[in-house]
This record gives sequence, C-alpha cells and structure tokens, in this order.
Amino acid sequence: MDPDNSPAPAQRPRLRIGMVGYAFMGRAHSHAWRTAPRFFELPMLPELTVLAGRDAAAARAAADTLGWTDVETDWRALVARDDVDLVDVCTPGDTHAEIAIAALEAGKHVLCEKPLANSVAEAEAMTAAAARAAERGVVAMVGYSYRRVPAIQLARQLVAEGRIGTVRHVRAQYLQDWLADPEAPLSWRLDRQKAGSGALGDIGAHIVDLTQFITGDRLTELTAMLETFVSERPVAVGSSGLGGTPGTERGPVTVDDAAVFMGRLGNGALATFEATRFAWGRRNSIRLDIDGTDGALAFDFEDMNVLQVFDAHEDPRTAGFRRIQVTQPVHPYTGSWWPAGHGLGYEHAFTHQVVDLVRGIAAGQQPEPTFADGLQVQRVLAAVERSAQGRTWERVETD
Repeated sequence: MDPDNSPAPAQRPRLRIGMVGYAFMGRAHSHAWRTAPRFFELPMLPELTVLAGRDAAAARAAADTLGWTDVETDWRALVARDDVDLVDVCTPGDTHAEIAIAALEAGKHVLCEKPLANSVAEAEAMTAAAARAAERGVVAMVGYSYRRVPAIQLARQLVAEGRIGTVRHVRAQYLQDWLADPEAPLSWRLDRQKAGSGALGDIGAHIVDLTQFITGDRLTELTAMLETFVSERPVAVGSSGLGGTPGTERGPVTVDDAAVFMGRLGNGALATFEATRFAWGRRNSIRLDIDGTDGALAFDFEDMNVLQVFDAHEDPRTAGFRRIQVTQPVHPYTGSWWPAGHGLGYEHAFTHQVVDLVRGIAAGQQPEPTFADGLQVQRVLAAVERSAQGRTWERVETD
C-alpha cells in the first residue's frame, strides 16, 4: 500500500479519458493527465484513451505528440465509446453545452473548460444536466485552473481563517498584450459566435472566479464598460487559439477587446475589475489585491510562486508587505513537487486540477468548481454585458 493508503498502481482502477479538442487547452490538459499520477498518489490511474478532432490526420498527429492512444473525428463517437469514463471538453465555447450535456446523459464524468458556455441559457442547461447526472454518481467540473495555483490556495486559506479580517475591497486585473498590435490576426477568440465574448469571457471570467473563490463571497451588483478598439483585423492563415500568420484578407472583430467593471460583494465589499488584451508588456498578468479590516493580500501571476501578506497589527516601525514564497511542503500541492524554493509554473495548476478531480470521483464527491459555480460566473458576465449596453447598474441573477 502507498503512504496515503491507496492501492498499488497495478490494483488501482483506471479512469479512461476522452478529450475533445487538442489546441492550446488540449495540450495543457494532456500534460496534466500524463503528469498527475507520476507526482501525486491518486486512487485511480488516468489513461489517455482517445482524442477527438475533425481532421483525422491532424488529430492523429496530435494524439501521437500528446500521448493519446486512439483518435475519433466525431465527438459523438467518442462520447458513445464504452472505454471512456470521462469526457474532457477543450473546444471553443459554442460547443461546450452540446458536448457536455451529451456526455453527462451518457453517464460520463465531464471536465469542461471555462467559461462554462456562451450564454446563461446554455450554462443553465448544463448545470441542470450535471444535477441530474449527480444523482447517478456522475461528476461535472468546470476548468478554472488558476484556482489551483498554490499561492491562490494559500490566499483563500488566509481569508477563511480571518487573517485579514473582513474583506472591504478587491482590485482584480487580468492584463495581456497579444492583441495590442492592430495587425494581429483574427482567430476564433475574436468571433462572438464561437467565443461568446472577448476579453470579458476569455480572461475576465478568471478574475471573477478568483475573486469569489478567495473571498468566499459572490458579486451581487455591478456597472460596466466594454470596448472594441480594433474592429477589423487580418484573417489568419493557419490560425491557432491565439492567432496565426496574418493574410491579406480582413474580417470583423465581433467581441470586446477590454472590459472594465465595478461591483459589490454580498458582504458589502467593493470590487473593481479590469480585463484587457491591449496592455503592452503584460503577457499574462493576473493581479489581485484584497484589503481587509486587519490586513491585505496581493498576488501577481507573473510572480506566481509569491503571495504578499500585510498584517495591519504589526509594529508600524517594521510594518510592510511580507513576501511569502509559496513553495514549502506545508503549502497546498507543493509537497508533491520540488524542494522548497524550486518554483512551479503555469502547467502545474492543470495537474492540480486533475488531482482534485480524480480524487473527487474516487471518493464519490463533487469536486469544485462545479457547473453551478460556472453558471454563477456566466451570470456575472451577462450582467456586465447588460450594464455596458444600457449604461446601468445591474443585479447579478441568482437561483
């Protein structure tokens, strides 16, 4: 037996994975499925059984590169297979609802990338399907992977323990610059039919989820602005999730380039949000400041192994933010990796996501974030769009 009382590898049941999509997120998820059982003691062993993509040759090449055994060219065939226990949805948002609902109705566990869907109605249908499936022991989780960054987990623990007192104010930013060049090419992420929204859903959804996760509270009302700075771009040749080589043809941008909004949490705390893909020099900067009655926390993903902590009760002569390097064995997840001080990277959050999902399935427990959590974020995004369109304050819909 292993130290955590898990059965030996040969005795562990297999969790056979079918993944739909193999671009940016598919590569990250594939790495996580391969890596998780090699660094964490898991009660089930994931098997990369089958990958689905529309182009047979491209899907076969991706499967060989990423470590998948078999290939399907129709996701419906993947869902129908008896050798698939879990369906991992890594496709654009316009396909999430159809694939996830079909998989849940077929008795498959589901991991679905964020945002959960392209509309509240789709997210509600997915959440209802997940609730029905849960009655049969089937779980569904939405992939807000940044929750699994160890420093974010520590921030949540400190807030829950009351270390910064009552939360009064949150400032959340997600800053990227990959569209700051007006000649950057079109991709599916700039097509509202496929992506649902632009910076708002792609990266703004993450800071909404992180704010609510860390504070343990929810947004109740907000007011917002959305802006599209560049309305037309070159059509990409060989487009990937983040664009391709610009061609000579041009096409319309039908999503927002930036979202700015402010709102109020359930406990009365104020929160401000900024999501943009026009911040030169900010490659992937998630910045969070959480101010409480007894202290504060600060985080920047571009220094992702560090959490800044301020204690308002410290002697004023020496008071200041303390730089906590979140790499000690006592910190969340880090004890299964490298010695203290040897930092983790972007890909590790996806591995931690797999760990929590597999352990939840084995224990018969629903891992978080649930589809209901994803629906709540979707309702925030919808309120942002209503507010920006009507220049109004909007309530965030609740069940």
